[in-house]
Amino acid sequence: MRGAKPYHWVPSLYLAEALPFTAVMLTSVLMFKEFGLTDGEITLYTGWLGLPWVIKPIWSPVIDNFKTKRWWVITMQFVLGCALALVAFTLPLSFWLQGSLALFMVIAFASATHDISADGFYILGLQDREQELYVGVRNTFYRIGMVVGQGGLVIFAGMLQNGMFGNTFADGRMSWMTVFVVSGALMLLLALYHARVLPKVETGVLRDAFHVGEQAREFVRTLRFFLSKEHLLSAVAFILLFRLPEGLLTKVVPLFLTRSRSDGGLELSNVDFGFISGTLGVIGLLAGGVIGGWIVSRWGLKRSLWPLVMCITLPDIVYVYLSYAQPDNLWIVGTCLCFEQVGYGLGFAAYTLYLVTFSRGERTTAVFSICTAGQYLGGVMIPGMLSGVISENMGYRQFFIIVMLFCLVTFAVTACLKVPDESAERK
Repeated sequence: MRGAKPYHWVPSLYLAEALPFTAVMLTSVLMFKEFGLTDGEITLYTGWLGLPWVIKPIWSPVIDNFKTKRWWVITMQFVLGCALALVAFTLPLSFWLQGSLALFMVIAFASATHDISADGFYILGLQDREQELYVGVRNTFYRIGMVVGQGGLVIFAGMLQNGMFGNTFADGRMSWMTVFVVSGALMLLLALYHARVLPKVETGVLRDAFHVGEQAREFVRTLRFFLSKEHLLSAVAFILLFRLPEGLLTKVVPLFLTRSRSDGGLELSNVDFGFISGTLGVIGLLAGGVIGGWIVSRWGLKRSLWPLVMCITLPDIVYVYLSYAQPDNLWIVGTCLCFEQVGYGLGFAAYTLYLVTFSRGERTTAVFSICTAGQYLGGVMIPGMLSGVISENMGYRQFFIIVMLFCLVTFAVTACLKVPDESAERK
């Protein structure tokens, strides 16, 4: 479709960005729980799946120097569609765990590559004014993609298991097989759609234009510039450790909400969990992000940092309450989860804006990619891998108390942080 308008492809592009990420980071956790894996096994295995998002700055030059962003977007969507569907066919096999984990890692690498190429295409395919105009659209449809993956598909799995589409799909493995076939089909449909509507805004890059040695030297130069930044130690500590409590919660909370009450969980069904997490949770996260961005733009990062730090840490106490009270009222659980996600959205807005501020200057994009890789390593991947071992050995009640104690780490790295005075910069 020549001359396609941005509204033809921006929403669908960021919908496609969210779906595979959700499949790797959340759907796999719930599926492995139903297949009998322990918390420690689940978080360790699925934690490794975050590696591609940590190291993606290493191969991003390949995407910049080989083929076009459009080619990468469409190719990765076809790869993701096939890989998601293939997960379904590994589940009845004797080596289902090894096979599904291998395919999830393929999905993770393809999804991280898709993220790089999609963001690059967004910049190339839109004028500066259009980028500003559509930034809200891209963020909204990314969240909608999370609702579809984190809510809709999980609810769909629960409905299948409840026999709403016949007893054939009520079997646990058959229901998850169906979910992944549907996920793969959605990605393939999006790939076909984008092959038609994405405008051609680049010319292909020849293979001999890419030199590995030069790209390696360029990465070293960027790393040296990053290491020469002012107040580096406090900045690196903040980047790595600010999200530590949330990193511990990310994978354990879905397990806690869906484990049986005899195991200390709340025993939510997949339908209930999908509704709470995929709708109320995402709405709370989106609202918190919007409000947090407005607060920082209104009062500046330096003045608003500590209030927003309190917002991202103190609401975690709702999980201490839930683990002790174990309420069976769905609205109480949903309200607690939504409240915590609003706080997370508020605090994460300040965190992201600090990364942007720290990255300003020479090599802004490359420095920012290093920052985001660091925050994912220290704030998601490593604590996520260890969280299940802690919850499994300590129990959910003690685990959530430990999370609250780790909020002191967030306070410590924030206290050491050197935040530039925005008013001084404007003078």
